[in-house]
Amino acid sequence: MTNLNTVIIGTGSYTPEKIVKNADFVEQHFFTDKQKLIPSTGEEIIRKFEAITGIKERRFAKDNMNTSDLATIAAQRAIDDAGIDPETIDQIILAHNYGDVEHGHIQSDILPNLASRVKHALKIKNPSCIAYDILFGCPGWIQAFLHAHSFINSGMGKRFLVIGADTLARVSDKYDRDSMIFADGAGAVIIEAKENKEKEGLISFSAQTDTLKEAYYLFSGKSNNPYIDQSVKYIKMYGRKIYEYALSNVPNAMKLAMDRSGYDIKDLKKIFIHQANEKMDEAIVKRFYKLYKMQMPENIMPMTIAHLGNSSVATIPTLYDYILKGKYSEHKINKGDIIMFASVGAGMGINAIVYKI
Repeated sequence: MTNLNTVIIGTGSYTPEKIVKNADFVEQHFFTDKQKLIPSTGEEIIRKFEAITGIKERRFAKDNMNTSDLATIAAQRAIDDAGIDPETIDQIILAHNYGDVEHGHIQSDILPNLASRVKHALKIKNPSCIAYDILFGCPGWIQAFLHAHSFINSGMGKRFLVIGADTLARVSDKYDRDSMIFADGAGAVIIEAKENKEKEGLISFSAQTDTLKEAYYLFSGKSNNPYIDQSVKYIKMYGRKIYEYALSNVPNAMKLAMDRSGYDIKDLKKIFIHQANEKMDEAIVKRFYKLYKMQMPENIMPMTIAHLGNSSVATIPTLYDYILKGKYSEHKINKGDIIMFASVGAGMGINAIVYKI
């Protein structure tokens, strides 16, 4: 008996060269969500921000580059890594949140969709290569992965280019302290159907959307600064509510995926969690292991947020690419290892995948 497996055969990422350090925000005036000027010094605000989020610096795209440009570079690197002919790709699935937003502007441009722009930039001629976007907040890349898995199992495709890309820095309100969390970036993988006697690749998953109370925990809203154009909308969030929601729900979703896999929790070698907030991510993983009456193992959770910030859908594929390419020597994964991808974000949505290398 053979298994039809959903396997990653190539990875690529693009991390913008522009580094923005926390110190760059020292002179920035911040306002509360009630549009009141925060009297604290820039140094004090940054110190508290870094202690909570773990972010020391983040990356912003060059002025002449857009989300689809970042996505194209990451995609080409994944194609090269996989060693495939791009004309053999059945689908390009691109997860993002705001489309292309030109530097200095706030308007979202998603016509044509970003996946079509990437296909055009890659010069793929095959008309049967279907290109489309998905919007699923920060968990979008994992959800796109699940789309590919579903199409493989339905017989509607064998090879997929799955991308996560965003330029959140361009839709952030610079007068909002929360805006310092956001960054730009792109990550991509080539996913392929492989028949094998051994079960590998995507083993199990879980996914959910909660909207009764949670739908607008992340939303588009006016600037915290009352003295600028109030008709322009920026990415906004209720940080405390997101934190509480994530701690209450993400560990259970991770456990459901793990339990469905048939593997023991002790078989899990690494957790690639969305780089949202260092303290929150650590609390989620600790609570996940607590469900198994275990302490969180050392070195289980590689992190990039300290230097790359939160690039939404790009964080997990970028982190995975970094580990595979040996950019973090303290974290290694080997053939046969069991790992997990997990994320939470706008919607509110949660998803997790158990994956065998």
